[in-house]
Parts: sequence; C-alpha cells; structure tokens
Amino acid sequence: MTSSFFKGSKTVVSQPKRSKILPKLSKKQLGNLVPKRGGKFTPVIASMLLKMAGWRNVGEIPNIPQAVVLALPHTSNVDGIYAIPSLFALDVNISIMAKHTLFKVPVFAQLLNWIGVIPIDRGNKGSVLQASIDKFKTGEPLFLGLAPEGTRQYTETWKTGFYYLALGAGVPILPVAMDYKTKEVRFMSPVYPSGDIDADLPKIYAQYKGVVPRHPERLSQPLQDINNVAE
Repeated sequence: MTSSFFKGSKTVVSQPKRSKILPKLSKKQLGNLVPKRGGKFTPVIASMLLKMAGWRNVGEIPNIPQAVVLALPHTSNVDGIYAIPSLFALDVNISIMAKHTLFKVPVFAQLLNWIGVIPIDRGNKGSVLQASIDKFKTGEPLFLGLAPEGTRQYTETWKTGFYYLALGAGVPILPVAMDYKTKEVRFMSPVYPSGDIDADLPKIYAQYKGVVPRHPERLSQPLQDINNVAE
C-alpha cells in the first residue's frame, strides 16, 4: 500500500494530465559527459519510489559535463521528497552548496558528501561567487544546483548570482521545473548566458510557463508574470 508520505498536495489530481511536449526521461538516455553518481541499486530503488509517488522525469539533459542547474519553483520543503528520488533515479550527480560548518561532524559530513553537497564559507561574501567559478574552472564534471528564488515564500525578484556564476564559468544554465499539476520533474532547454542578463532572463522565465508549484500563492513574481497570474 502506498504510504501517505507520497500522497499529493492540494494542487495534484489523482491522474495528472501529462505533458505532451516533453518526452519521458530515463537514466539510459543520459550521455557519457553528464556527471553521474555511479550507483547500481540506488537508481532502481529511487525509480520505484518515484513511480509509487506517481511522479516521473521528462525532457532532456544535454550531453555536457558542466552546468548551473536551476531548481524552480521552490515553494515547499516537500519539493525535496520528489526531487531527490528523481535525481537518484536518473543517477545524475547534481551538487548543491551548504555552510561549511555542517561538515564539522564526520559522520554527517560523509552523508553530505554522498548526497553531493559542497561546503562553502558564506562568511566571505565577496569570495563565494569566485569560489564557485573556480570549482568549474578545475574542468571536473560539475552540475551545480541553485534555487534563485532564495526562499520558499513569495518574492518579487530572483537572486541573479546564478547568472553571473554561469557567465563567469562559461557554462550553460539548465532550467529544471517541478510541476505538481502533471507530477513531472522537467529538464528543459539550456540557456547560454550572453552577458546581457535583461535579454537572457526572459528566455529562462518563458520555460516555466504553465508550471504549477505545490503552493501557487507563493510563486515568485517573475513566474507569476510569465503565467499572467493576477495579483
């Protein structure tokens, strides 16, 4: 019996209307350059959990070794319940950043490293962006996940650090969406930053048109605008 842990939110119907545009995405479709976790059993278990929850991965991940990955919209802690299994099912390795102090406990540090968390010293504000760029400059495969909304609540603007990180590192921005209406984690078309942020951001916003978060009332203003949500 499926656990209540996996029951949908108020924005989810029992039989979601699936996307007709984006194809189903599986581990087998990932190219050789995409950073992978290398797990044997984890993808199988994660795929089962994702299927039990009624979710699936769709879209395409370009065969590239580095990218800044956007996780949007992020309106609830519940997002991770579906996002983590979706990534593990694909065996794709997407790293995230967290305070370096979390790594002080050895056992916890091992768990964070396994998940793909990168320690960062947020106390040195001026160096965080450069330190992130430097991680890409090593040439090692790296998909770095960021949430530009910066909060699970409504916000008028996105934090634009992700853009300047991608620009400085010379890597594309890969938009990923969680749609609670269709129960899909969508991997969408990469955007290569040109240096003209005013021209590039609308290209990213447009890909989130129609995406329904767990809490629509918390949708950030840029995504409300693209979806013509009335105030």
